[in-house]
Amino acid sequence: MEPDIANTILLVAYLGILVLTVAGTWKVFQKADQPGWASLIPIYNAYVMLKIGDNPGWYLLLFIIPIANIYAGWKMYVGVAKAFGKGIGWGVGLWFLPFVFFPLLAFGDASYHGGGRGGGSAGGEAAI
Repeated sequence: MEPDIANTILLVAYLGILVLTVAGTWKVFQKADQPGWASLIPIYNAYVMLKIGDNPGWYLLLFIIPIANIYAGWKMYVGVAKAFGKGIGWGVGLWFLPFVFFPLLAFGDASYHGGGRGGGSAGGEAAI
């Protein structure tokens, strides 16, 4: 009987983490003017996150190459964090604790600045 209780607790915890992560990524995508449903589609959601972080779409191919996938993941999550005006620490948090950092980014006061550069001017324009 006890293993059933432990399994039930683990299942509820897993589902809670899943709901937090899905709700957080959905809202982050919406804040970045992307469709929320895109966060549910495997591979496409990584492509959209690369675009949110102003990374080239071909970085998606790096995810299938060992060692290069670590670089691509780093660039993707740090780019998303910077696009919302956050630092490298937030990018690391998004990567390793997405069920905590995506909801904080999504439902907090962070706003999308675009370009993954922390709100800098785009297209080489001088900031005045």
